[in-house]
Amino acid sequence: MKKILYIFSLVGLFTLNSCSDDLNTEPTNKVSGSVTMADASSAEAALNGIYRAMYVSGWSTNWASENFGQTSINLLADLMGEDHLMLEQGQGWFYEDYRLNVHGDYTGKNGRSYSIWNFYYTLVSNANYIIGAENTMGGAPDAVKNVVGQAYAIRAFSYYYLAQLFQQTYVGNEQKPGIPLYNEPTVAGSIGKSRGTLAEVYTQINADINQAISLLQESSGKEQKHPSHIDYYVANGIKARIALTQHEYATAASAADEALKRPNLKLLSVKDLGGNNNSKSANVLWGYEIIADQSTAFASFFSNMDADVEGKYASKARQCISSGLYKLIPSTDDRLAWWRGKLSENGSGSNASYCQIKFKMIDPKTSTGDYLVMRAEEMVLIKAEALCHQEQYTQARQAISILGNLRDKEFVERLATRTDNKSYNMDTNAPLQTLMDEILFQRRVELWGESGRIFDLQRLGLGYNRTYADSNHTQKVATKNTNAASDLFILPLPQSEIDGNENINPADQNPVVQ
Repeated sequence: MKKILYIFSLVGLFTLNSCSDDLNTEPTNKVSGSVTMADASSAEAALNGIYRAMYVSGWSTNWASENFGQTSINLLADLMGEDHLMLEQGQGWFYEDYRLNVHGDYTGKNGRSYSIWNFYYTLVSNANYIIGAENTMGGAPDAVKNVVGQAYAIRAFSYYYLAQLFQQTYVGNEQKPGIPLYNEPTVAGSIGKSRGTLAEVYTQINADINQAISLLQESSGKEQKHPSHIDYYVANGIKARIALTQHEYATAASAADEALKRPNLKLLSVKDLGGNNNSKSANVLWGYEIIADQSTAFASFFSNMDADVEGKYASKARQCISSGLYKLIPSTDDRLAWWRGKLSENGSGSNASYCQIKFKMIDPKTSTGDYLVMRAEEMVLIKAEALCHQEQYTQARQAISILGNLRDKEFVERLATRTDNKSYNMDTNAPLQTLMDEILFQRRVELWGESGRIFDLQRLGLGYNRTYADSNHTQKVATKNTNAASDLFILPLPQSEIDGNENINPADQNPVVQ
């Protein structure tokens, strides 16, 4: 009889000596889960281990350099689209994502399918230990609500990304297979769950995030103790993302607006954003603070982004903006400073045409730089888009102007030329005409490299073409399907899940495109 393989040690995660899927179900070698979750203080220590797991490497047997948690997933999902490219192949890390060539790796434990599945189900498994202790956990009720609320949010966040990566977008695919849902602590011999439907998965996601918001609102978790923690406002930001994907636009606008109410939160100018590397910046809702002794050095986001740090991966596999998107950015937009323009010839480091300089290490000597997971600017963009979808054009203009005026001194005049319309151009490199065109363009520029462009393309029903005139893409993928519902935009299930879960069979596999 096949048993579930994805059972993970809480303290194995807490100490991060291993990310194996063969760990014991007990949280330590000697201490039972009930003891570890005996009170809110102990549970918070375990929770901190989960947050650290979100930015460490090692989620696959090999190829750790491209598997460093949430920001690696954001990066690969960005490279799968049309706005982001790699100038060189390097050792192949992320380049295979960029050229849509990762499906063949699902049979082993090195590639994307296994590492992503392993990563998110580890977070789920350990969040479930905390959620499962909700009614028995000691400590002040306020503190219990805080840690349990964060655990619910982590589970919602994890299922949300699993759903996007292993199935097509929600709308129009509600009855397609989803992902296995585990809502209780797994123990030795636990039986694997079936995929169910995507609708069932999103029902669970919404139940979890709503419960998180309720508990955090009622507790000391309304505001963060640490930048890496999910608080009431971050939970609303997660809800806004989920609702946008589901085309629940009133909910998306409301949740984004609530996230923006965090005390002392504000948008920053491009100059004040610096290298987008400080989780304590006034515009950051949620980020992972990376201190020197916790840096994953070569296997890190900034190693893959900052081409000016000698010896790091980006110095030989540079990340660039597409010429198509760059040429749409007005000359008065301050964000042009995030990339090199077209150069007469390429030199070393970031001195290459269209190379990114948006993301820079804080200290190259210690390979440090914080990972930003959610910014106030994203919430403004979600609110503006959601209002426009609802044909609330005046309010949408007001919302997008908050960001646009901070980025472009001529934004007022430019916005005045956009017609009040929620339609958008199906050619993503075409001139902007409607209000929705402008809002979606602002999102592409502002969130370049950090939010996963492929998710937007899917939910908006957009394909892309990298073969336009003067394209700087090094991989045009001209012979591959890049329509919105392409099978290449989702991952096959890892073979280890099919082998180890008696309720998932070969017939349940996603399409595999070789």
